[in-house]
Amino acid sequence: MFRSIPSLAGSNIYELNVRQYTAAGTFQALKPHLPRLRSMGIDILWFMPITPISLKERKGSLGSYYAAGDYTSINPEFGTMEDFVSLVDAAHQLGFKVIIDWVANHTGWDHTWTRSHPEYYVRNQQGSFYEKNGWEDVIDLDHQNPLMQDAMIDAMKYWVEKAGIDGFRCDMAMLVPLEFWIKARGTLDGIRPLIWLAECEDQRYFEAFDMLYAWEWMHLTRSVAHGGHRSSLEGLLAKYKQYTVDHKRQLFFTSNHDENSWNGTEYERYGALAKSFAALSILIPIGIPLIYAGQELPLMHRLKFFDKDCIPFDDGEMALHSFYQCLLLLRANNPIFSSMAQDQDWAINTLTEDDQVFTMHLGKGKHHEVIALMNLSAENKEINLNNKKLGDRYKNVFTQQEFYPNTAQYMILSGAGINVYERSDSH
Repeated sequence: MFRSIPSLAGSNIYELNVRQYTAAGTFQALKPHLPRLRSMGIDILWFMPITPISLKERKGSLGSYYAAGDYTSINPEFGTMEDFVSLVDAAHQLGFKVIIDWVANHTGWDHTWTRSHPEYYVRNQQGSFYEKNGWEDVIDLDHQNPLMQDAMIDAMKYWVEKAGIDGFRCDMAMLVPLEFWIKARGTLDGIRPLIWLAECEDQRYFEAFDMLYAWEWMHLTRSVAHGGHRSSLEGLLAKYKQYTVDHKRQLFFTSNHDENSWNGTEYERYGALAKSFAALSILIPIGIPLIYAGQELPLMHRLKFFDKDCIPFDDGEMALHSFYQCLLLLRANNPIFSSMAQDQDWAINTLTEDDQVFTMHLGKGKHHEVIALMNLSAENKEINLNNKKLGDRYKNVFTQQEFYPNTAQYMILSGAGINVYERSDSH
């Protein structure tokens, strides 16, 4: 098992959809947004695939980013290689790490390898290229061919050396043999330690990756948002906790490119609890949060996947920028989140017996203690935290208002709301 970069534990990831991020949909047009994202507390930028898109069997007018036509070129829709390198350099100067999406299971139908190395692909009984998962615009690579795997790793190496990227988000990683990822990481981390995120929830893949998707959490929180019991979340977090070794983490989210485009916005899926579950996903100490492009607006519509559909950043105030900023900077600046791999002193649902209120108590008794209370119901809740062995004084991270839990002071928790407090009596 590879050891993750220690600083990864307190990181915050933002998924960039270059096509939809600006009217121009280019690297150059995206660059002015970087300072805003850094001030919001983001420190890792994940770019959806930036390689050219196949023309054959293309869907829509622009096609799927995940149907690559070449592994070592830039999609001209976004600009040039020089534009991307300039963007990566600008991101690095602001303190970001940059990871790119990597699709190792399949390519588009007219990828350069289909002509130069057709032996890199699996064939059906008729001897034709095919894809076994029903995605009509791509064809499967043959991971039983070691020469194909070597060529794939060489292509990944190109982006590390040429563009200076800091890692990879690996698409549908579980469809690719774990042995390939171990080989790829062993080779590429020899250049410099990289960040490895897998779209996968098979815990065996922690052998090669730093982060795996917490799909089960996303589906379970949606169930709780529609009436499920809070205890189910407690059980799942206890399971995830056992996997947290050597800074390994689950990736927690309420939206991403797939969920938004195919299953609906977080407001369609979570209803009134969308903001609260977004906050909770950020605060889980054994996880890394993912924010999808536009969630800070909020993004209230499903983005088209194969055609232009601009995120409306220019339509007015980003109403949730401050909301995300408060939570992401808390994660970035509070040592509880970066040290939790060694300090497992946190508890779920111990601050109230009300089964319609979900609570997290992080770093109990520590100087930088954090408590979060989430109302799962539509009704206001009156909560008394006296006699819960808390500190004397806490600060609401959203309002900066002081709260004194040991004075028998009741807290009003609004329907479908979340309150987050950081201990302030020892600052």
